[in-house]
Amino acid sequence: MTPKRKRTTDAVEILQRRYYTGRPERLAALEEERANANVARQICDLRTKAGLTQAQVAKLIGTAPSVISRLEDADYEGHSLSMLRRIAAALQSRVEIRFVPLKGLLQAA
Repeated sequence: MTPKRKRTTDAVEILQRRYYTGRPERLAALEEERANANVARQICDLRTKAGLTQAQVAKLIGTAPSVISRLEDADYEGHSLSMLRRIAAALQSRVEIRFVPLKGLLQAA
């Protein structure tokens, strides 16, 4: 007999149960979207902390402002390591890649 789930009014928990629990493909897609949004946010934060516009960063790395805009879009999926390195170098930073265990998110599937 399957144990009953505890009732909840927590919207996040309800959505997790309804759309992600037991669906590893959806959990993987969610994790990918989180990663894309995180990269976009970091690029934007780095640029704004440097006090530069998208056009100024584009000029520094030899590309169009639309490319920087696209890279700062959370929905963009084409971040390349070489472009991230170019941006980081122009903003006196470096790219660091880490592999972090998924704490329960994908294992719960």
